[in-house]
Amino acid sequence: MRLPLRVLRGLGPAMGRPRLREMMRASAGAAAGLLACLALAHLLTPVDTAISPAALLFAPLGATAFLVFAVPNSPLSQPWSAIVGNTASALIALTVIRVVGNPALSAALSVGGGILAMMSLRAIHPPAAAVALLISLNAGALRDTGYAFAWRPVMLDTTLLVAFAVLWNRATGRIYPFRQPPTEAERASAPDRRLGLSADDLAAILQRMHLGANIGPEDLARVIGAAQAETTARHLGGITCGEIMSRNVFAVRPSATLDEIGAMFRSHPVKALPVTDAAGHLCGTVNQSRYIKALTDAPDATAERIMRRDMATVAPDDPLAPLIAILAAGGQANVPVTEDGKLVGVITRTDLIAALAAEFGH
Repeated sequence: MRLPLRVLRGLGPAMGRPRLREMMRASAGAAAGLLACLALAHLLTPVDTAISPAALLFAPLGATAFLVFAVPNSPLSQPWSAIVGNTASALIALTVIRVVGNPALSAALSVGGGILAMMSLRAIHPPAAAVALLISLNAGALRDTGYAFAWRPVMLDTTLLVAFAVLWNRATGRIYPFRQPPTEAERASAPDRRLGLSADDLAAILQRMHLGANIGPEDLARVIGAAQAETTARHLGGITCGEIMSRNVFAVRPSATLDEIGAMFRSHPVKALPVTDAAGHLCGTVNQSRYIKALTDAPDATAERIMRRDMATVAPDDPLAPLIAILAAGGQANVPVTEDGKLVGVITRTDLIAALAAEFGH
Protein backbone atom coordinates (compact mmCIF):
# COMPACT_ATOMS: atom_id res chain seq x y z
CA MET A 1 0.00 0.00 0.00
CA ARG A 2 1.50 3.31 -1.10
CA LEU A 3 1.15 6.31 1.15
CA PRO A 4 -0.21 9.49 -0.48
CA LEU A 5 2.48 12.03 -1.39
CA ARG A 6 0.99 14.62 0.96
CA VAL A 7 1.37 12.16 3.85
CA LEU A 8 5.01 11.56 2.98
CA ARG A 9 5.60 15.31 2.79
CA GLY A 10 4.13 15.62 6.25
CA LEU A 11 6.86 13.32 7.58
CA GLY A 12 9.62 15.60 6.31
CA PRO A 13 11.15 18.73 7.89
CA ALA A 14 8.52 21.21 9.02
CA MET A 15 10.76 24.29 9.08
CA GLY A 16 13.51 25.88 7.05
CA ARG A 17 17.18 25.46 7.84
CA PRO A 18 18.46 28.34 10.00
CA ARG A 19 21.36 30.41 8.75
CA LEU A 20 24.82 29.12 9.63
CA ARG A 21 25.44 32.13 11.84
CA GLU A 22 22.29 31.40 13.84
CA MET A 23 23.18 27.73 14.20
CA MET A 24 26.66 28.60 15.48
CA ARG A 25 25.26 31.30 17.78
CA ALA A 26 22.78 28.91 19.39
CA SER A 27 25.14 25.93 19.73
CA ALA A 28 28.04 28.01 21.08
CA GLY A 29 25.70 29.76 23.50
CA ALA A 30 24.30 26.49 24.85
CA ALA A 31 27.78 25.06 25.35
CA ALA A 32 29.11 28.22 27.00
CA GLY A 33 25.97 28.56 29.10
CA LEU A 34 26.21 25.05 30.52
CA LEU A 35 29.91 25.51 31.27
CA ALA A 36 29.22 28.82 33.00
CA CYS A 37 26.31 27.28 34.89
CA LEU A 38 28.50 24.41 36.09
CA ALA A 39 31.29 26.75 37.17
CA LEU A 40 28.95 29.09 39.05
CA ALA A 41 27.06 26.23 40.66
CA HIS A 42 30.37 24.78 41.82
CA LEU A 43 31.39 28.13 43.33
CA LEU A 44 28.05 28.47 45.12
CA THR A 45 28.26 24.96 46.58
CA PRO A 46 29.90 24.71 50.02
CA VAL A 47 33.48 23.46 49.72
CA ASP A 48 32.95 20.71 52.26
CA THR A 49 30.17 18.96 50.35
CA ALA A 50 30.75 15.58 48.79
CA ILE A 51 28.85 16.50 45.63
CA SER A 52 30.94 16.06 42.49
CA PRO A 53 30.95 18.86 39.88
CA ALA A 54 29.02 16.66 37.42
CA ALA A 55 26.27 16.11 40.00
CA LEU A 56 25.73 19.86 40.26
CA LEU A 57 23.82 19.74 36.96
CA PHE A 58 20.65 17.81 36.15
CA ALA A 59 19.98 16.10 32.82
CA PRO A 60 16.93 18.10 31.57
CA LEU A 61 19.01 21.28 31.83
CA GLY A 62 20.34 20.40 28.37
CA ALA A 63 16.82 20.71 26.97
CA THR A 64 16.37 24.02 28.77
CA ALA A 65 19.64 25.19 27.21
CA PHE A 66 18.33 24.33 23.75
CA LEU A 67 15.18 26.39 24.26
CA VAL A 68 16.74 29.51 25.79
CA PHE A 69 19.55 29.70 23.23
CA ALA A 70 18.05 28.22 20.03
CA VAL A 71 14.46 29.54 20.26
CA PRO A 72 14.66 32.51 22.67
CA ASN A 73 11.48 34.06 21.19
CA SER A 74 9.28 31.13 22.18
CA PRO A 75 6.97 31.62 25.19
CA LEU A 76 8.21 28.19 26.32
CA SER A 77 11.74 29.60 26.66
CA GLN A 78 11.03 32.67 28.77
CA PRO A 79 12.63 33.10 32.22
CA TRP A 80 9.33 32.62 34.10
CA SER A 81 8.52 29.48 32.12
CA ALA A 82 11.98 27.97 32.60
CA ILE A 83 12.64 28.78 36.26
CA VAL A 84 9.12 28.37 37.62
CA GLY A 85 8.32 25.40 35.36
CA ASN A 86 11.41 23.41 36.33
CA THR A 87 11.11 24.24 40.02
CA ALA A 88 7.38 23.58 40.30
CA SER A 89 7.70 20.22 38.53
CA ALA A 90 10.53 19.27 40.84
CA LEU A 91 8.47 20.13 43.92
CA ILE A 92 5.50 18.13 42.63
CA ALA A 93 7.65 15.09 41.84
CA LEU A 94 9.47 15.23 45.20
CA THR A 95 6.09 15.27 46.92
CA VAL A 96 4.77 12.35 44.86
CA ILE A 97 7.73 10.05 45.54
CA ARG A 98 7.29 10.61 49.27
CA VAL A 99 3.73 9.30 49.25
CA VAL A 100 3.60 6.87 46.30
CA GLY A 101 5.75 3.77 46.39
CA ASN A 102 4.89 2.21 43.04
CA PRO A 103 7.54 3.35 40.49
CA ALA A 104 5.24 3.35 37.45
CA LEU A 105 2.43 5.17 39.23
CA SER A 106 4.91 7.59 40.77
CA ALA A 107 6.37 8.45 37.35
CA ALA A 108 2.94 8.99 35.81
CA LEU A 109 1.66 11.14 38.66
CA SER A 110 4.89 13.17 38.80
CA VAL A 111 4.79 14.07 35.11
CA GLY A 112 1.03 14.63 35.07
CA GLY A 113 1.15 16.73 38.22
CA GLY A 114 4.08 18.72 36.88
CA ILE A 115 2.20 19.53 33.69
CA LEU A 116 -0.87 20.59 35.68
CA ALA A 117 1.28 22.85 37.88
CA MET A 118 3.02 24.42 34.87
CA MET A 119 -0.21 25.17 33.09
CA SER A 120 -1.80 26.58 36.25
CA LEU A 121 1.21 28.85 36.84
CA ARG A 122 1.44 29.85 33.15
CA ALA A 123 4.98 28.46 33.19
CA ILE A 124 4.88 25.83 30.43
CA HIS A 125 8.40 24.51 29.85
CA PRO A 126 8.79 21.04 28.21
CA PRO A 127 12.07 20.14 29.98
CA ALA A 128 10.22 20.52 33.30
CA ALA A 129 8.26 17.34 32.54
CA ALA A 130 11.63 15.60 32.17
CA VAL A 131 12.65 17.03 35.56
CA ALA A 132 9.62 15.35 37.13
CA LEU A 133 10.41 12.05 35.38
CA LEU A 134 14.07 12.22 36.40
CA ILE A 135 13.10 12.61 40.05
CA SER A 136 10.58 9.78 39.94
CA LEU A 137 13.14 7.44 38.34
CA ASN A 138 15.64 8.28 41.07
CA ALA A 139 13.16 8.10 43.93
CA GLY A 140 15.40 5.88 46.04
CA ALA A 141 18.21 8.41 46.11
CA LEU A 142 16.03 11.50 46.44
CA ARG A 143 13.20 10.38 48.73
CA ASP A 144 15.10 11.20 51.92
CA THR A 145 16.63 14.51 50.75
CA GLY A 146 13.49 16.51 51.37
CA TYR A 147 12.97 19.33 48.89
CA ALA A 148 16.64 20.31 48.64
CA PHE A 149 16.93 18.95 45.08
CA ALA A 150 14.26 21.39 43.90
CA TRP A 151 16.31 24.36 45.10
CA ARG A 152 19.72 23.02 44.16
CA PRO A 153 20.45 22.01 41.50
CA VAL A 154 17.08 22.57 39.77
CA MET A 155 16.17 26.17 40.60
CA LEU A 156 19.78 27.34 41.02
CA ASP A 157 21.00 25.86 37.73
CA THR A 158 17.98 27.06 35.77
CA THR A 159 18.34 30.60 37.14
CA LEU A 160 22.06 30.71 36.33
CA LEU A 161 21.49 29.35 32.83
CA VAL A 162 18.68 31.84 32.14
CA ALA A 163 20.83 34.73 33.39
CA PHE A 164 23.63 33.70 31.05
CA ALA A 165 21.12 33.32 28.19
CA VAL A 166 19.92 36.90 28.70
CA LEU A 167 23.49 38.18 28.37
CA TRP A 168 24.40 35.90 25.45
CA ASN A 169 21.27 36.54 23.40
CA ARG A 170 21.48 40.29 23.87
CA ALA A 171 25.18 40.30 22.96
CA THR A 172 24.56 38.26 19.79
CA GLY A 173 21.62 40.25 18.47
CA ARG A 174 18.60 38.31 19.78
CA ILE A 175 15.90 39.71 22.06
CA TYR A 176 15.56 37.70 25.30
CA PRO A 177 13.30 37.81 27.24
CA PHE A 178 10.94 38.30 24.33
CA ARG A 179 9.20 41.56 23.50
CA GLN A 180 6.34 42.60 25.74
CA PRO A 181 3.21 44.47 24.54
CA PRO A 182 3.65 48.26 24.67
CA THR A 183 2.51 50.37 27.59
CA GLU A 184 -0.25 52.92 27.22
CA ALA A 185 2.36 55.64 26.66
CA GLU A 186 3.89 53.63 23.80
CA ARG A 187 0.62 52.41 22.33
CA ALA A 188 0.13 55.24 19.84
CA SER A 189 3.12 54.08 17.75
CA ALA A 190 2.95 50.41 18.62
CA PRO A 191 2.29 47.63 16.08
CA ASP A 192 -1.01 46.61 17.66
CA ARG A 193 -2.49 50.09 17.11
CA ARG A 194 -1.49 50.05 13.44
CA LEU A 195 -3.04 46.64 13.03
CA GLY A 196 -6.26 47.81 14.63
CA LEU A 197 -5.81 45.11 17.27
CA SER A 198 -4.67 45.46 20.87
CA ALA A 199 -2.27 43.13 22.63
CA ASP A 200 -5.29 41.59 24.39
CA ASP A 201 -6.96 40.98 21.03
CA LEU A 202 -3.88 39.23 19.68
CA ALA A 203 -3.51 37.18 22.87
CA ALA A 204 -7.16 36.11 22.60
CA ILE A 205 -6.62 34.99 18.99
CA LEU A 206 -3.59 32.94 20.01
CA GLN A 207 -5.55 31.42 22.89
CA ARG A 208 -8.48 30.57 20.65
CA MET A 209 -6.19 28.87 18.13
CA HIS A 210 -4.20 27.10 20.89
CA LEU A 211 -1.02 28.84 19.73
CA GLY A 212 -0.21 30.74 22.89
CA ALA A 213 2.77 28.48 23.58
CA ASN A 214 4.25 29.13 20.14
CA ILE A 215 4.49 32.92 19.85
CA GLY A 216 3.89 36.00 21.98
CA PRO A 217 1.34 38.72 21.08
CA GLU A 218 4.00 41.33 20.34
CA ASP A 219 5.94 39.02 18.05
CA LEU A 220 2.70 38.07 16.31
CA ALA A 221 2.08 41.77 15.71
CA ARG A 222 5.56 42.06 14.23
CA VAL A 223 4.93 39.11 11.92
CA ILE A 224 1.63 40.55 10.70
CA GLY A 225 3.21 43.98 10.25
CA ALA A 226 6.10 42.50 8.27
CA ALA A 227 3.66 40.60 6.05
CA GLN A 228 1.75 43.81 5.38
CA ALA A 229 4.99 45.61 4.58
CA GLU A 230 6.03 42.82 2.21
CA THR A 231 2.68 43.04 0.42
CA THR A 232 3.05 46.80 0.02
CA ALA A 233 6.64 46.46 -1.20
CA ARG A 234 5.64 43.96 -3.90
CA HIS A 235 3.39 46.60 -5.42
CA LEU A 236 6.47 48.80 -5.77
CA GLY A 237 8.19 46.46 -8.20
CA GLY A 238 11.98 46.50 -8.10
CA ILE A 239 12.50 49.78 -6.26
CA THR A 240 15.42 49.54 -3.84
CA CYS A 241 16.42 51.52 -0.78
CA GLY A 242 19.31 53.06 -2.69
CA GLU A 243 16.92 54.62 -5.18
CA ILE A 244 14.95 56.60 -2.61
CA MET A 245 17.62 57.40 0.01
CA SER A 246 18.91 60.90 0.68
CA ARG A 247 22.61 61.00 -0.13
CA ASN A 248 23.31 64.41 1.34
CA VAL A 249 23.70 63.14 4.88
CA PHE A 250 24.47 65.30 7.90
CA ALA A 251 26.42 63.42 10.56
CA VAL A 252 28.38 64.13 13.74
CA ARG A 253 31.48 62.54 15.19
CA PRO A 254 31.35 60.45 18.40
CA SER A 255 33.21 63.25 20.23
CA ALA A 256 30.64 65.93 19.28
CA THR A 257 29.40 67.97 22.25
CA LEU A 258 25.79 68.80 23.01
CA ASP A 259 26.38 72.33 21.70
CA GLU A 260 27.59 70.93 18.38
CA ILE A 261 24.68 68.47 18.20
CA GLY A 262 22.21 71.25 18.99
CA ALA A 263 23.67 73.43 16.25
CA MET A 264 23.19 70.59 13.75
CA PHE A 265 19.57 70.11 14.78
CA ARG A 266 18.90 73.87 14.49
CA SER A 267 20.47 74.17 11.04
CA HIS A 268 19.07 71.01 9.48
CA PRO A 269 15.42 69.79 9.54
CA VAL A 270 16.16 66.29 10.81
CA LYS A 271 14.89 64.34 13.82
CA ALA A 272 17.95 62.12 14.21
CA LEU A 273 21.63 62.53 13.39
CA PRO A 274 23.90 59.64 12.37
CA VAL A 275 27.15 59.34 14.28
CA THR A 276 30.13 58.30 12.14
CA ASP A 277 33.84 57.86 12.76
CA ALA A 278 36.62 59.47 10.71
CA ALA A 279 36.41 56.68 8.11
CA GLY A 280 32.67 57.13 7.65
CA HIS A 281 31.61 53.98 9.50
CA LEU A 282 28.24 54.23 11.23
CA CYS A 283 28.57 54.18 15.02
CA GLY A 284 25.02 55.05 16.05
CA THR A 285 22.36 57.76 15.92
CA VAL A 286 21.34 60.61 18.21
CA ASN A 287 17.67 61.56 18.10
CA GLN A 288 16.15 64.76 19.40
CA SER A 289 14.61 63.17 22.50
CA ARG A 290 17.98 61.78 23.65
CA TYR A 291 19.59 65.15 22.99
CA ILE A 292 16.94 67.05 24.97
CA LYS A 293 17.15 64.60 27.88
CA ALA A 294 20.94 64.92 27.98
CA LEU A 295 20.69 68.72 28.25
CA THR A 296 19.37 68.34 31.79
CA ASP A 297 20.73 64.93 32.83
CA ALA A 298 24.24 65.02 31.36
CA PRO A 299 25.20 68.45 29.96
CA ASP A 300 28.82 67.35 29.49
CA ALA A 301 27.87 64.28 27.44
CA THR A 302 29.14 63.62 23.95
CA ALA A 303 27.40 61.99 21.00
CA GLU A 304 29.11 58.69 21.80
CA ARG A 305 27.58 58.65 25.26
CA ILE A 306 23.97 59.38 24.26
CA MET A 307 23.77 57.75 20.83
CA ARG A 308 21.67 54.69 20.11
CA ARG A 309 23.75 51.74 18.93
CA ASP A 310 21.08 49.13 18.16
CA MET A 311 19.30 50.92 15.34
CA ALA A 312 18.22 48.92 12.30
CA THR A 313 19.91 49.64 8.97
CA VAL A 314 19.38 48.70 5.34
CA ALA A 315 21.69 48.28 2.36
CA PRO A 316 21.35 50.19 -0.95
CA ASP A 317 20.30 47.02 -2.80
CA ASP A 318 17.68 45.99 -0.23
CA PRO A 319 14.02 46.00 -1.34
CA LEU A 320 11.60 48.30 0.43
CA ALA A 321 9.85 45.62 2.53
CA PRO A 322 12.31 45.66 5.48
CA LEU A 323 12.49 49.45 5.29
CA ILE A 324 8.70 49.81 5.52
CA ALA A 325 8.62 47.46 8.52
CA ILE A 326 11.32 49.45 10.34
CA LEU A 327 9.71 52.85 9.78
CA ALA A 328 6.23 51.50 10.51
CA ALA A 329 7.38 50.20 13.91
CA GLY A 330 7.82 53.78 15.07
CA GLY A 331 11.10 53.20 16.92
CA GLN A 332 13.30 55.12 14.47
CA ALA A 333 12.86 58.54 12.92
CA ASN A 334 14.98 57.50 9.94
CA VAL A 335 16.88 54.48 8.70
CA PRO A 336 20.62 54.68 7.90
CA VAL A 337 21.72 53.07 4.65
CA THR A 338 25.10 51.39 4.96
CA GLU A 339 27.48 49.62 2.64
CA ASP A 340 30.36 47.62 4.17
CA GLY A 341 29.63 49.39 7.45
CA LYS A 342 29.95 52.87 5.97
CA LEU A 343 27.08 55.35 5.93
CA VAL A 344 26.03 56.09 2.34
CA GLY A 345 22.58 57.57 2.87
CA VAL A 346 19.53 58.00 5.09
CA ILE A 347 15.86 57.28 4.43
CA THR A 348 13.16 59.18 6.32
CA ARG A 349 9.42 58.62 6.40
CA THR A 350 9.14 61.57 4.03
CA ASP A 351 11.39 59.81 1.51
CA LEU A 352 9.29 56.66 1.77
CA ILE A 353 5.97 58.52 1.46
CA ALA A 354 7.26 60.33 -1.63
CA ALA A 355 8.22 57.01 -3.23
CA LEU A 356 4.85 55.46 -2.40
CA ALA A 357 2.97 58.50 -3.70
CA ALA A 358 4.94 58.52 -6.95
CA GLU A 359 4.36 54.80 -7.53
CA PHE A 360 0.70 54.55 -6.55
CA GLY A 361 -0.05 57.91 -8.15
CA HIS A 362 0.53 56.24 -11.49
